Order: sequence, then structure tokens, then C-alpha cells
Amino acid sequence: MSDTPVRNNLHCSIPDDPDQSTYRFIIVAAKRARQLQSGHRPVLPTSSKKPTVIAMEEARRGLVKYDLPAEILIPEELPLEGEF
Repeated sequence: MSDTPVRNNLHCSIPDDPDQSTYRFIIVAAKRARQLQSGHRPVLPTSSKKPTVIAMEEARRGLVKYDLPAEILIPEELPLEGEF
């Protein structure tokens, strides 16, 4: 067997939580990474210099606050094709 250490990519993983949206996590982390790139300070003490890694960890831990947009209201009964 090789003697190379196993890399732990936990800091790069996307949470697998059915209550949370994967797309929401990506959008929140991306916006936070942009904030970090523009000069904002990280919330967590970290040894990483990469804004994307820091932002993903902050989003994973729930340290990034965000607002959900209002849901689009859809009428319960929409006419099917051919029905008017």
C-alpha cells in the first residue's frame, strides 16, 4: 500500500440535508465568497486563504444569514391544455 496520507475533503463537501436545498447552499456560499474577496473578514478562524473554502464552511455551519425570497403563488386550479 502507499504511504501517502488520505486527503479529507470534508471542507469541500456539500451538505446532504433533505430540508436544505443544494442550490441554495451553493448560491449562499458563492455570495459569501464574493464578500470575502471584496474585503470582509471571515466569521470563523481558519488557516485557509481561499474565500470559497471559507464561505462553504461558514454556510455549512449556518453562520451566514440570508433571506428567502417570497414564494410565487400559483393558483390551485390551472386550466389544462384544451380547457378554457
